[in-house]
Amino acid sequence: MSKVIETLNLLSPSPGTRHELKLHRYGKAGARPKAYIQAALHADEYPGLLVAQHLISQLDELDRREEIEGEIVVVPVANPIGLGQRINDQHLGRYELAGGGNFNRNWPDLTEAVVARVAGYLTQDVAQNAAKIREALEQEVALLEVRKELDDLRKTLLQNSIGADIVLDLHSDAQALPHLYASVHHRELAAELGCDLGARAVLIETEAGGSPFDECNAGVWWKLNERLGHKAPIPLACFSSTIELRGEQDVDDDLASQDASAIVRFLQRRGLIKGDPKALPAALCTPTPLEGTDIVYAPAAGIVVYRKQLGDWVEAGEVIAELIDPMADSAQGARIPMISRTSGLFFAHMSSRLLAPGAAFAKIAGETPLQHREAGNLLEA
Repeated sequence: MSKVIETLNLLSPSPGTRHELKLHRYGKAGARPKAYIQAALHADEYPGLLVAQHLISQLDELDRREEIEGEIVVVPVANPIGLGQRINDQHLGRYELAGGGNFNRNWPDLTEAVVARVAGYLTQDVAQNAAKIREALEQEVALLEVRKELDDLRKTLLQNSIGADIVLDLHSDAQALPHLYASVHHRELAAELGCDLGARAVLIETEAGGSPFDECNAGVWWKLNERLGHKAPIPLACFSSTIELRGEQDVDDDLASQDASAIVRFLQRRGLIKGDPKALPAALCTPTPLEGTDIVYAPAAGIVVYRKQLGDWVEAGEVIAELIDPMADSAQGARIPMISRTSGLFFAHMSSRLLAPGAAFAKIAGETPLQHREAGNLLEA
């Protein structure tokens, strides 16, 4: 067996307290390909926590059978800080309560620093260039400043993910069908992963905006290609995807086992695990541009009543929900129709039925980019 379990302590946020990360490592360190998989960076998105447990169980068995070919790192709890945040017995795991904001935003863009390190040292050997870039990435991550616990969490996660060929970040939406996000540069791989997972939407983008974790890992490669690719061949050497495992209440052993098996099959197809992954399941969707996804916002406060169900196809101009003002003077004036601005699949909505003004409460995956969806500003808060 090759498995090693590593426990890493984070910077203590206060006297007498400390959080830790646990990493399950499979295969030989430095082997290729390398996959990095983490769960619950948004700590109140629980399905990934259970999927990670099933994945570890399956990988343990594969390791016993000596079927791990590459290197696989699994972080079953990627955010112990957020996992412990409670106010009045309500768990709040999306934002750091100490003022750090959204845990999956504002990850560093290492492109310029890596350009400074590798420009002039790249050759016409693509494999050598990939190795030089990975070395530069690891050096830059090592230099990231740690001033508080959140900095330490981000640096530690990146130290383990930044050199990987595959990075999978397990999340969930509020109430949703399975879907995933990936770069337009990896359309085919994203579609393949979507087939294995049974995704109902595969959302691809050039730049999502907000600097999420997946883009921090993969984005540097296509940005380097744009900057230096005319001088030397630079591969798109990291495929990264944010996987939304249905809704936050979809914590179920059967679903989690199914999702873990899908991830194993995907890794088999990529050469990290021995064995036959069988034929690729039929696609349940085709990739669509993230800028074609209409996010519907509440224009006022009120109670939302849905007129469409998740999985419904809606046409542009159709009413998907009504916003009801319980303080209205008359029933006739109490309802505001909420309309889709695209034709597509209704795949996600909020859990709460009480909406505040400006709440992003519904998502419809359309095939055509929308004028009001500006590239680089495509993720909700």
